[in-house]
Amino acid sequence: MRENILVDLSKNFAVEMINLCGEIKKNEKAQILVGQLLRSGTSIGANIHEGNYAASKADFINKFQIALKECYETDYWLEIFKDAKIIDEKTHNDFRTKCGKLRKILITSIKTAKASIK
Repeated sequence: MRENILVDLSKNFAVEMINLCGEIKKNEKAQILVGQLLRSGTSIGANIHEGNYAASKADFINKFQIALKECYETDYWLEIFKDAKIIDEKTHNDFRTKCGKLRKILITSIKTAKASIK
């Protein structure tokens, strides 16, 4: 059940990230870096999706850990775009909250999967 919620949240996050990056791309200062945010923000869901079809428990954990790392990278880029005044505080906070929710579920899923190996 938790993975279904995670898939839905990450997919919605990716769609919202695509839309945000489309808006950001209009800002001349952001032209080069917007791809970084787009790649990390959409990679979260791709790795979660791939992890759900993993060949082994270790593969599942690896894919979810990659998704977690992508969450942290996305958070970094959001902070950069906020500090550079390319996105406003509200947009930053909204995306950070969503990213944080994904991170919490990923961390719990990874811990649960690791515990089941022992």
